[in-house]
Amino acid sequence: MDTISLPDPDDGRIETRNIFVHQSLLSSLLVLSMFLWQLLTPLLLITVQTYEAQQCEKFTKLNIGHAIIGTRLTIRLLLYTRENGFCGSLMSHIDMSANSQLNLSRPTTFVIHGFRPTGSPPVWLKDITEGLLARSDINVIVVDWNRGAATSYFKAVENTKKAGANITAFIEMMQNHGASLSSIHLIGFSLGAHISGFIGASLNGSVGRISALDPAGLMFRGTPTHDRLDSTDAQFVDVLHTDSDALGFNEPLGHIDFYANGGKDQPGCPKTIFSGESYFKCDHQRSVALYMDSLTRTCASRAYPCSSYKDFLNGKCLECDQFGAAGCPVFGYDVTEWKDALLKLNQTKTYFTTNPKTPFCMTNYRMDVVIWNRDVHWGYVTVKLHYNGTEAVAKIEHTASEFKKYTETTLLAQFDKDIQRVEKVSLKFSTGNVLKPKQKLRVLRIRLTHLEREQTPLCRYDVLLEENREVTVRPIPCERSSF
Repeated sequence: MDTISLPDPDDGRIETRNIFVHQSLLSSLLVLSMFLWQLLTPLLLITVQTYEAQQCEKFTKLNIGHAIIGTRLTIRLLLYTRENGFCGSLMSHIDMSANSQLNLSRPTTFVIHGFRPTGSPPVWLKDITEGLLARSDINVIVVDWNRGAATSYFKAVENTKKAGANITAFIEMMQNHGASLSSIHLIGFSLGAHISGFIGASLNGSVGRISALDPAGLMFRGTPTHDRLDSTDAQFVDVLHTDSDALGFNEPLGHIDFYANGGKDQPGCPKTIFSGESYFKCDHQRSVALYMDSLTRTCASRAYPCSSYKDFLNGKCLECDQFGAAGCPVFGYDVTEWKDALLKLNQTKTYFTTNPKTPFCMTNYRMDVVIWNRDVHWGYVTVKLHYNGTEAVAKIEHTASEFKKYTETTLLAQFDKDIQRVEKVSLKFSTGNVLKPKQKLRVLRIRLTHLEREQTPLCRYDVLLEENREVTVRPIPCERSSF
């Protein structure tokens, strides 16, 4: 037996106490420890391996240094589903059996970004991915070609066809394992729109849909159809234009082309270069924000077929009879509801206006004015709608309208909010001419018709509008009058 010496707490003397250590007990504890280690080690390994398997693949993060030096094209495909949330799974380009989380019986949407001058990940990818998954139980594959997009613009353009060929090969592998090309949806922003076109063209236009968000214009304007996006690249191609006078593309490219605010100069975006980089990219990137609004169904922006934005603002393009009971198309994710009608029309240019920020949609009214002045008058009529303390102000950007005796003049009145029940209407007439004497517009009848909702038109009769003087009246349903 072993002994050790401990101090006596009572008198401070050293007292020798015997401590018996049973070797048999120590041996038993040692054997038990070894047994527990052998039992728990596999469980620990399983835990570590499971944790590793759940690691989320991230979008490639670069910086402006990479963009200056240039990057070699690398394509990474990151899968997101409702099951894995926003935890990306890296897809194999060569072995479909390795892509166990990719359910080929589901529709698949590819999201393809554009030029990345600073190398940073697009801030909108997470929102658009979550928005798509919230709408439908689908596969969302984010195409990460940051290495290849973070370089000079001219090199990035050169890489678009190579990127398209790479993604095409992956889609063909999906098709060989049972996926339907009709269930493929390509959403491309800027250069990504043209990549979508190259993919679709390589697959003979068999993919179900391409949604192009402000397709890039530089180095694509004036090129033949095989060198850019075209309506033949998919069964249905819808295109949004927001920066057609700078970074975007002005000409129609799809079965339907939406020109938000005329396709340029988006409200809420900087108007001078002193605002920094936002001045250059705000209009271009607004296309993504508008598409996001359509995904979340914050509100619906109805678009009107027209030959020009000027004619649209002047109220010359407010008829939607060609689309039947559905009315004019709604911009964005749900435009496929008008697919059959649009395919028959072949190519349709449409226009709509927006608010400066979300919710972007505006409420449109048709305003018909009949006067009984003897002389012709030129000018503008502005409108406000009121109900229970809430006011909606019309945005009227048309050129000066001609008002003739007993002739109906149609105007487009766009409101920043939708007043469900109109209690009062404020009207003001102006000519914009401060040199001439003030004029008076003798209104025989004014009629307001909601363009987005089934609602009895509102009328008001016999109103005198003195120039630059606001008059507030109570409208009545037009059905109460025979006029």
